[in-house]
Amino acid sequence: MQIEKRVHIAVPPTVVDQIWSEVDRWHLWDPDTKQAHLNGPFTVGTKGKITPSKGMGVPMVITERTESRSFTVEGYIPLFRMHFEHTVAPVDGGSEVVHRVWFTGALAFLFGPSVAKQLHVGLPRTMQSLKLYAEKRHNVVQGVA
Repeated sequence: MQIEKRVHIAVPPTVVDQIWSEVDRWHLWDPDTKQAHLNGPFTVGTKGKITPSKGMGVPMVITERTESRSFTVEGYIPLFRMHFEHTVAPVDGGSEVVHRVWFTGALAFLFGPSVAKQLHVGLPRTMQSLKLYAEKRHNVVQGVA
């Protein structure tokens, strides 16, 4: 089971990548995140914690990182892993951003469907919020009203 959502954002990929790398600020553009932090740099192997707006904190680790192109973070509880892949690519007029989520582990069959249901509702909202946040931030930096 994989969930995927896409959005066009009228900013260069470097702007999106910078926003992604500011983990302590994810809550500013992700309405489903109450808090997030890393115990080190935004690189492969760095661990941290993410707390959803509803629920308890979940340990996470960065499992893939390509600067200005992608990162994947894995949230985990015993026997269940949630993989969140984020990619950005240059396109005419800005960037195409894709978020993909999939589940692994012995309990994926049990937890996956309920988490997927939440993501089908929340992920489009998160993508739209990222778009608005990135475009506003870019316009302020560029001096556009």
